[in-house]
Amino acid sequence: MSSTPEHLKYTKEHEWVEKRDGGRVRVGITDHAQMQLGDIVFVENPKAGDRVEAGDPAGNLESVKAVSELYAPLSGRVTAVNGELDTDPDLVNNDPYGDGWLFEVEPDDAGALDGLLSAAQYEEYVAE
Repeated sequence: MSSTPEHLKYTKEHEWVEKRDGGRVRVGITDHAQMQLGDIVFVENPKAGDRVEAGDPAGNLESVKAVSELYAPLSGRVTAVNGELDTDPDLVNNDPYGDGWLFEVEPDDAGALDGLLSAAQYEEYVAE
């Protein structure tokens, strides 16, 4: 599964996290997750300004197969959501690491990123 970008961090709930300018982080789901879900037809993101807690549900992804909870990888305040997904939810399937990003968070603790999985650790986890 060499399609796992090395510069991102990952969770066991199949989210990726990318550090952005200004201490914010961008969150999405992994290629593995979108393949498991199938065609995504609706994305329910948290709203900008919402507070999210690491490990708690922050939204839902609805696919033709099922509705799956989206978990917050870090605690903090949501600073942006990907509005494109309102009209084009299949961006998550087509470009999970790019245009299919979900939301951005200003984390309470920037060091919390260090507790997430590296690309190699995530690949190992998925292979188990």
